[in-house]
Amino acid sequence: MRKKLAFCLILLLFAIFVISCERNEGEGIKVAVTIPPLAEFVREVAGERVDILIMVPSGRSPHTYKPSPAQLEKLRKVEIYFAVGSGIEFERIWMGKLKEINPKMRVINCSEGILFLDDDPHVWLSPRNAKIMVENICRAFVDFDPQNRDLYIKNRDLYIEELDELDEELKRAFAKLKKRKFLVFHPAWAYFAKDYGLEQVAVEIEGGEPGPRDLERLVEMARREGMKVIFASPGFEAERARAIAEAIGGRVEIADPLAPDYVSNLRRVSDALVRALGE
Repeated sequence: MRKKLAFCLILLLFAIFVISCERNEGEGIKVAVTIPPLAEFVREVAGERVDILIMVPSGRSPHTYKPSPAQLEKLRKVEIYFAVGSGIEFERIWMGKLKEINPKMRVINCSEGILFLDDDPHVWLSPRNAKIMVENICRAFVDFDPQNRDLYIKNRDLYIEELDELDEELKRAFAKLKKRKFLVFHPAWAYFAKDYGLEQVAVEIEGGEPGPRDLERLVEMARREGMKVIFASPGFEAERARAIAEAIGGRVEIADPLAPDYVSNLRRVSDALVRALGE
């Protein structure tokens, strides 16, 4: 029994040694993420030790995107899949198929421990939720690659410190504003709004554009509240938002919920929100 146990231990150590050699030769851990912000979280924890496949590329919507054959082929080599885990549409539709393509990959629910707001999947837009997601990502890397535990924990701590600084900065920025409501095309910013005592008012109703009566009520409300800005994602959504901006005598500002530069993006959006709410 002891000999069998010792033999198994030797095999395990040999496997770890082989994997380590492969990593040192530049073969990073093969990782997939659903959306670009998660790629930043993963990179901040694992540094250059990962090769990242983003399933929903920048400029595409996780509500409608279908993975390409090339992406599905690359997925076969993925070792860890970091899922948002909040019920985002891409994952609800495709995760079962992705697991069939690569049944050996580990799937990590990055939203574990987050308190959801109804059925809103946009959890990552709260810096406080982002910290929980980073913790989950770090835990997964430590479990998968324990020999580099100290590196992952050090990187995690540095990035969480950056997220804490961002959170404090945004709290100060929004604290003295009298207006608290802001107009958005797609209701992606509820978690962000909750963090800082704000309220998003969405143009879309259950994923669809409002009818004439709903739109009329929305325009009246916006005028009454003094809203001069409608926030929209880049591309087609921003084009559709322009008609509403004209109706309220205002303008469109870009607020991209899927920008790959997470911290910088939230600063840009926050600056635009502060200006809009201060008008």
